[in-house]
Amino acid sequence: MSYKKKEFSKEERIKKELKRLTKIYKNIPEKSKKSIEGLLENSAFMRITLQDLALDLRENGLTEKFSQSDKTEPYDRTRPNADLYNKINVNYQKIIKQLTDLLPSSEKEAQATDDFDDFVIDRREI
Repeated sequence: MSYKKKEFSKEERIKKELKRLTKIYKNIPEKSKKSIEGLLENSAFMRITLQDLALDLRENGLTEKFSQSDKTEPYDRTRPNADLYNKINVNYQKIIKQLTDLLPSSEKEAQATDDFDDFVIDRREI
C-alpha cells in the first residue's frame, strides 16, 4: 500500500508502515521480538524516506548540471538524492532480509510473495 506524500504527513506514513510491518512480523519467536523493535522502526522510516526520494527522483531526474565555477563548463552529475536513495535502499533491503530470516519457514514463503506484490503495486500507483 502506498501513502502519497501529500495525503499524510511523514510521521503518519511512518506509523502506518510500522503498523504494517508489526503485523507481518508478529509471528517472530518471542525471544527475538524485543531485539527487532529497532529494526522495525528503522525499516518503516527507511521505506517512507525511499518513497519520498523516489518521488523526487521521478520529478527531478537522477542527474543535474553542475559546475565548479562560472569559468568551467557544466557537466551532468548524479544528484545527491540519487546517492542517498541508493544507500538507504541497500540498508533497507538488509533489514528486511534480517527480519524475514527470523520468520518461521512457512511465513517466509508467503512474505516473499507479499513484498514483491506490494512493490509492484506501489510502482503502479506513482
